[in-house]
Amino acid sequence: METNQEDIAAITNTLNNYFNGIYEGDVVLLGSTFNAGTLLFGDVNGQPYARLLDQYLDGVKNRQSPKVSGKPFKGEITSIDVIHSIAMAKVRVKMYDFNYHEFLSFHKLDGYWLIVNKMITHVNE
Repeated sequence: METNQEDIAAITNTLNNYFNGIYEGDVVLLGSTFNAGTLLFGDVNGQPYARLLDQYLDGVKNRQSPKVSGKPFKGEITSIDVIHSIAMAKVRVKMYDFNYHEFLSFHKLDGYWLIVNKMITHVNE
């Protein structure tokens, strides 16, 4: 199976916008990385986490951004796997006192790679 390097570069660009949107609290930039019907699931501190995209973006909008807080932030791409028009990215996001591990599903829609599902968990280190 061949992986198109242009697709990986485009997904990486989307992920950089995703990280920057989270860091800056920029819900327009962050929202542009998602398909409108994206669902978010997982657990945070052992508690179930389930959100619709609008609920997630509203939460980002109404919290102090990591940038404004002055606290450390790091977004890291662990892996990207692409098959035709679908992809899976494994990423880590460290912010505040959280160490999130995330699986982000992508679909290439109208020539753009968008997140269509987000799975998240917090891991103590």
